[in-house]
Order: sequence, then C-alpha cells, then structure tokens
Amino acid sequence: MYFFPRLWLSMFHVRALCPFSWKVFQFRPLSCDSLITQINNCTNEEKVFDLIERNKATLSEKQVRCAFNTLWQLQKQKTSLLKNLETVRDHPQFLTLHNLTRNQITSMNDDTLVNVLYITQQLTVEAHDPLVEALVTEAWKRLERFDIDVLSTFSTCLANQHLYCSPLMGKIADIVNRNLETIQDLRSLSVLMVNISSLISRCFQEQLVNKTELLFDTTDSSKVNIARSIVQFLRNIKYSYYPLLDRCNEVFLSSGSQLDVDAISKILNLYKLLQFHSFEFITMAKQRLTEMIPLSEHPAHLVKLFVALGPVAGPEEKERLNSSLLLMSEELSRQQALAVLEAMEAMESRNSHLIKKIASAVQKHLDYYKPIELLKITQALIFLQFHSKELFVKLRELLFSYLKVSVIPHEISILVCAIFMLPSPHLDEMGVSRIEAVLPQCCLNELNDCATSVLRWIQYDHRCLGSITGKQLKLLQNLDHFGLQRLQQSNNLSLLWEELRSLKGDWFHESLLEETVATLQRLMDEINYINVAGIASFISRTNYLSPLLLDRIASVVVQHIEKIHPFSILAIILPFSILNYDPPQRDKFFGMCMQSLSSYLGTLDPLVLVFLGFSLATLEYFPEDLLKTIFNIRFLARLDSQLKILPSSLRSRVQFRLMELNRAVYLECPEFQIPWFHDRFCQQLYNKDGSSMNGAQQEIYKMLADILGGINCVKASVFSPYFHTLDSSF
Repeated sequence: MYFFPRLWLSMFHVRALCPFSWKVFQFRPLSCDSLITQINNCTNEEKVFDLIERNKATLSEKQVRCAFNTLWQLQKQKTSLLKNLETVRDHPQFLTLHNLTRNQITSMNDDTLVNVLYITQQLTVEAHDPLVEALVTEAWKRLERFDIDVLSTFSTCLANQHLYCSPLMGKIADIVNRNLETIQDLRSLSVLMVNISSLISRCFQEQLVNKTELLFDTTDSSKVNIARSIVQFLRNIKYSYYPLLDRCNEVFLSSGSQLDVDAISKILNLYKLLQFHSFEFITMAKQRLTEMIPLSEHPAHLVKLFVALGPVAGPEEKERLNSSLLLMSEELSRQQALAVLEAMEAMESRNSHLIKKIASAVQKHLDYYKPIELLKITQALIFLQFHSKELFVKLRELLFSYLKVSVIPHEISILVCAIFMLPSPHLDEMGVSRIEAVLPQCCLNELNDCATSVLRWIQYDHRCLGSITGKQLKLLQNLDHFGLQRLQQSNNLSLLWEELRSLKGDWFHESLLEETVATLQRLMDEINYINVAGIASFISRTNYLSPLLLDRIASVVVQHIEKIHPFSILAIILPFSILNYDPPQRDKFFGMCMQSLSSYLGTLDPLVLVFLGFSLATLEYFPEDLLKTIFNIRFLARLDSQLKILPSSLRSRVQFRLMELNRAVYLECPEFQIPWFHDRFCQQLYNKDGSSMNGAQQEIYKMLADILGGINCVKASVFSPYFHTLDSSF
C-alpha cells in the first residue's frame, strides 16, 4: 500500500541529486532524432546495419522508415553494375529490420507503410515473403483513405507483383474513377493511369486522356517521367492520341540532355508501337546515343546502346557498334543476345561475322527461350539469311515440344507460325489436332497466323511433292469457317478493330476481305473522329474500293475536322488516293483537311509531307502552301538528313515519290515556279533497273529488230524528258 508513494519519493530524490541524468532521460526523443541523423549520414550499407544492430531494441517506426530509405538511396546512387541488392537483402541485420517492421505495421502511417513496401520490392524481397504479404494486406484495409500520391505508389507495388488485373487493382481503378474530378497531381495520376490501364473501359480511357490534357495546361508537366508515363498509358490502351503525344515529345526534346540510354530506348520503342514519328526526337536521340559509344565498356550498356542506336545509326556509328559487340559477344546473356538479334534485323544487317557470333550466343541459350521469343529468333534468322542446319533442327524440336503441351490459342498460333518459317515446313497429326482444338477460341489475328502457315505448308508440299493432302485442305476450310463466323457475329466496331488493325496476307485477302468490308459497312455508323484514321488505313492496306465506307470517312472528317489531329490527315487521304476515288463534296473535304494542316506544315515529319503531297497530286489536288513547303531548300535538307537513317527500302520509296511529285507539280502547276531537279536521280535509277528485260521482252525486242532492219532501229525502252517510261519504241 505504501509502495507507490515511496517510489515517487525516491524518484524525486534522484531528480534532486542527479539533475543531469534526469535531463538526459527527459529528452530521450532528441536521441531518437540523433539516430535518424546518424542513419541519414551513413555512406554505406554496413554503417546502416551497424546502427540497426546497436539500437534494435529501441528502433521506432520513424527510424525503421529512415533505415529503409537510406538503404535504398545508397543503392540508387550506384550504377546498375555496382548494385548489390542480394548482399543487402541477405545481410543478418536486414532480417532484424525485417522482423522489427512486421511488428510495427499497424502503427505505421499510410505513407510509411507504402514506402516501406515499395523499398522492399526494389531490394528484390519476394512477393510471398511474410513482410510483403503483411504490408499489402494492411494497405488493402486502408485503401479508401489513401491520398493520391500514396495510392499511386501502392499501385506501382501491385504492378511490380504483376497484379495488373487483380481485384485490388480493380478497386484502385474504381477509386480513381470516383475521384477523377478532384485529382490535380499529374505525376501521381500518370502513374495510376499506366497501372490500371488493363482494367478500364473505353469511356474511362477517354476521361483520363481529357483530364491529362487539362492538367498539362495547369500544372508543371515538364518532368520526363510524367511524359513517359503518359506515352506508356497511350501505348497500353493502343490509342495514338496525337495532341498528347506531341506535347510529351516537346518535353523529351527540351530535356534531351537528361535522357540516358534506357529512357531513349523506351521512348523510341513506344513511338514505334504507337506509329508516332518525330524526326526531331530521332535526330536528338541519335546525337545523344552516339556520344555514349566510347562509354560502352560493359555488355549490358553496349547492348542497350546497340538496340537503341543501331536502327538509326550512320555507317560509321554502325561499324563502331559492330566492332565493340564482336569483342563482347561471348559474354551476352539470353535476353541480351535476343535483343541484339532483333536489332540487327531492324538494321537490315549484312555483317555475316557478327550474325554468326550472335546466332551462336542465341543457340547457347536456346532451351530457355519462351515460344514468343523462339518466333522472334526464327524471324530474325530467316530475314538475316542465316543458315545453320544444327540450329534450325534444334529450333524445330523446341517448337514441337511446346506445341505438344500448349492449350493457349495465342501461343499455339505463335508456335505454328514459327514452325512454318523454318526450312521444309510440315506438321504432324498432333500439331493439326492442336490447331483444330483451339480454332473456336481464336481471334482473327490468330486464325490469320495459322492460315498463313497452312498455306506455306501447302505451297511447299505442292512444289516439292506435287501433292496436297486432305488434312491440309480440311484445316484450311475450318479456318475459313471460323474466320467468317467471327466476322458475322461481330457487333462492336471497337472490338472488331482490335483484331483488324494488323491483319494482312493472302488468306485474309482471299477468304475474309469481302466479309470484313461487309461487316464494316454494317457497323459504319460507329465510325467516328477517334477511329476514322484507323479505318482509312485499313482500306489503304487492303486496297478494297467501298464507296460506302469512303463516303462515311469523308463525312466524319467534314463534320468533326476540329477534333481530328493533323497528324492523322495523311492516313485519311491515302485510301482516296490509292483507289482514285472522289468523295461527295470533294473540294470541301480536301480543303478542310489542308486547312487543318496549315499551321503544322513546319513541324510535320518530312516523310509524311512527301507522301501527303504525292497522294493529293494523284487526286489532281495541288495545295500551294504544302507544295512550297516541300520544295524548299531547308525542308529538302531536313528530308535528306532523315533519309540517311531510314531502311533502304523505305528510303528508295520516299525518293521515288518525291521525284513523281516534282514531275507532277512541274508539269501541272508551272505557275508555282518549282523547278524539275530529278534528272540525275532518274538516270541513276535507269542505270540500276531500267536496262533489264524479262524473257518475253527480250523475244519481242529481237523480233522487232528482225522486222525493222536491225538492232540499231529498235530501243528496249524510251524515256520522256521527265522520266515517263514507254515499254518499247522505234
């Protein structure tokens, strides 16, 4: 009963006798701040772990967070080659920190909770680790109260675990949808957009795009990471929304000095997938990457540089890259060897020594590649004209072993496609049964891949064996049946377009094209300003004249021209040019298209302007502003610079179209005073191609010479002053 009063009395005596000790005890929080300062000042991980060991009995929530932050900051300061994540994660005192954190989870504030989860993932702690599971579970409980910044970080944590389509990510998407009007942080929103993109409707996608445009105008959107997230989101939803792409491109151009090889490579790949062309960005990227060549002393860095710079490099840069890579080819990992092989395909490489080295590196890892990677390897090797019986036999064995156990339609179509790219294509009964089993589940792309493969098989057997089997014809008939059935059952243009956007090949044109056009005509009321350029591109690619569809395209453009970005105009005009079709209100349609373009003539990609000018010229439409922009010394210099980095086939096509446009303008519009300057180009073209004749032409040439009195009286071909070709003359 007298214990507590006596205890207090004793404490007062201690306070009176030892005032200094009392002050130290009273201000213990200062020692807490002191420990945080010490942790923040650590210059390596061992010092952090030493402090954890000496203070593990008293570590607070703030100190735990500080320890995690410092460990991660120390790793971030290192290059990827010097990071030692495994050493940190397996350190005995990291386990101490791990256990302390588990005990403090419920007392952590929201920001600390999610921040610690993020750092544990960056330190490669496994998703099934008890700490990670406990952090995710606690975050799920608090989800509704998270602010936008914490929510975006948590969504990234889920994305790191590949939980893009999980119920938890769906809940985050719902929270973003309900709170979209109040969100003002573009950085956090752009991260959330990327992470929830797999789960959201088309309507919600458009709302996010509109919100992003608004925030671009009202907040600081100059950071590269924000712009890159926005472009990634557009790629994820397969929406080439040019106004946002253009703005993001300006951010990248203004921040060129900040971009490393990873960032440049990522942006170039996103642009390629979105079919967005920026000559200025490619020029800047080429310059930045070229500066990095002397710094490439490690395979990982060199491979990234080769993949990003190779396809746009000049001859000198390519030679330097090839030489460096030859020295390191033996050190390449599985993914690095594949990346280099794909880049060489894009570069149209003819360096046989390097091709052989990289093929050898790929073969070393062949057993560990996935089906889609085996397809990429097969495509690249065939394109690069590399022949190795041993490698192709091994490839075939692997493809058949995957096909034997696969039940996924997309994977089966990939495997079949790769098998029939190899020499001596064939398929056994097991392979045929695999295809037949998944046909009802296949989309049009998968059906097209399988049908293209079967046609190769039929052509090979007919050529080599002189026969076609019943199972081949039956399989082709089944493919026709399911393709037509899928088209006839389509009732949504957006869903159909996802399957049509990349369809091509003989089977599609012969078996499905007419039914596809009929389906598009049935759904043409759904053609709007968002999808009109895509539908126009499809008509251009298939070369199918449908006045109903072309008139609908022209009508949508005339009604909604202000909503259609000028970058889409070429795609819209192209089918009218290719098919030589004039829509109703022809002059109004073309006039509105050119009016939309007028303020962008100085910024559009040079290739786009050349093809646009040629397309309009074939329709006998010659807008003066466009033509004087093209036939301008400054523009032609830009075009010449771009031609140097293009694949040879595209470069030749652009040069020929420019010549044809120059000829048409010179002859049809002399009042523009644009000179004819392609005589030398035409002569070079003639010297290269024009003097060759096929067998029938040679026979006719000899007969005419006999009839007309000798070879001096006959010419195989004659050119007009402006390179119009006459097949024969005398």
